[in-house]
Amino acid sequence: METSTSTNRAIDDFLKPLEIDSSRISELSTELALTFSTLSSQSADQFLPTPISESILRPVAGQDRGRYLAIDIGGTNLRVAFVELSGTYDDAAQVNGDATQKRPTAARQLQRHLEHSWPIQEHLKNENSESLFAWIGSKVVRVVAKGCEAFSLPPDEALRMGVTFSFPMKQSSLSQATLMAMGKGFAITSNLDLGGHLMKGYEKHRASGLPPIKIAAISNDAVATLVSFIYQFPAEAHQKAVMGLIVGTGCNATIPLKLSSLHQDKRPVAISVSSDQDVADVKIAVNTEWSINGTAPPLRKLGFITHWDEELDKAGEAPGFQPLEYMTAGRYLGELARLIFVDYLTTSEGLAIDSLPTKLRQRFGLTTTFISHFFPGSERGQILSQLEAEFPVETFAWTEPLAHALYRIAKAIEKRAAAIVAASTVGLLQCAEEIGEIPELGQGTDVKELVVGYTGGCIQYFQDYLADTQRFLDTIMQPHKHVRVVLQPCHDGGITGAGILVPASLAGRVVEN
Repeated sequence: METSTSTNRAIDDFLKPLEIDSSRISELSTELALTFSTLSSQSADQFLPTPISESILRPVAGQDRGRYLAIDIGGTNLRVAFVELSGTYDDAAQVNGDATQKRPTAARQLQRHLEHSWPIQEHLKNENSESLFAWIGSKVVRVVAKGCEAFSLPPDEALRMGVTFSFPMKQSSLSQATLMAMGKGFAITSNLDLGGHLMKGYEKHRASGLPPIKIAAISNDAVATLVSFIYQFPAEAHQKAVMGLIVGTGCNATIPLKLSSLHQDKRPVAISVSSDQDVADVKIAVNTEWSINGTAPPLRKLGFITHWDEELDKAGEAPGFQPLEYMTAGRYLGELARLIFVDYLTTSEGLAIDSLPTKLRQRFGLTTTFISHFFPGSERGQILSQLEAEFPVETFAWTEPLAHALYRIAKAIEKRAAAIVAASTVGLLQCAEEIGEIPELGQGTDVKELVVGYTGGCIQYFQDYLADTQRFLDTIMQPHKHVRVVLQPCHDGGITGAGILVPASLAGRVVEN
């Protein structure tokens, strides 16, 4: 597609606030490492521990067989399935660089049965908690009923269930969780007993002949992604699975951190550890909720926050809440693109705001899904045709330069988001002492790989988000000659992680902190 030099120059100038460079990205990772260390030791609603040690997340031969009920409550969808673990191991495989541990073969280690998924409708997000959890209970009952038929489940034996929940929560034990403010468009803000509400919703719809359920483990979706990734990733001697990353509707990460790095009030009363482990300064899985607060100062200090970001923030459900998520996650990137595009059309192109399509003037009228695939050569067709179909106009005509301008906006947003996620990832690894004091995983001058399991539709499908994130990771890590941070897929980690956590919780012992 051809665009004039003057048009390119105009959009270049307009998008200067979104420009990034390698030095600022590296500086941001350093600033965020300090921020994350502070949040871990001081914040009450971030860096929330899941009461399970890193050691128990590793596969334990013979102790992870079975079929377990698992549910994954996300920001967009509810998923329910039975997760079956085979307990079969490959003698040639290694777990996270440790040749003394064995892991299941990829083909046989787990299967998901009777999996169902339902979108969580907006009215359920906006209603009271009883309505939401009653709806969830009705869907769990449907899958359990099919499980009774398929697997001849005894009606008098409680089904052990693992739960993944895509929202911040506080836990005093692995099977208990108290919800915090939810975000992602959900109106529920009061502290709730998650397990109790799930049990009540299930019992409301449980018919005669269906077994009761017993919640064995609850985790955040980022924690579940890490659990699933550690279990499944076929690490070689020079590799270690260190972190779970989610960039979908929201943006979050989880990583094992030393218990001593957490504020004393956040340290769980009881922790599940392996049978031979000492609780003293054990590493436990931590749900960072890194986007809630604290990241705005370094982002603002280094000039990453623009007036468009501030406009998006002010119009949000809770201004000042989740600043990093506004700049990186799928729920908001489409809206950010809309604000920038409308600004460009009215200021640089001189179009009257009233002449723009009504949909384009409405909040969230431009979706992240639409701009994810909005680029030259897209399988969805020419970008001008896509723009005309999505936003019909009467008072003026869309042109190729205007369509190209929207593409440039989408690409600029994506590159900045990828840079911020890369800097956040390296910063978190530094906070966890995985970079700087990295353990010897290989020999000689071999490059050690810290492997991050990622999932989420946004990082997978929005422009070149994944490739750009890896490129920025490589840029930041250039001074570390023998260490590389590598992204590897860990899809469906929420539902599989919930299932894996059930036998993991049963395999260990609970010790008081």
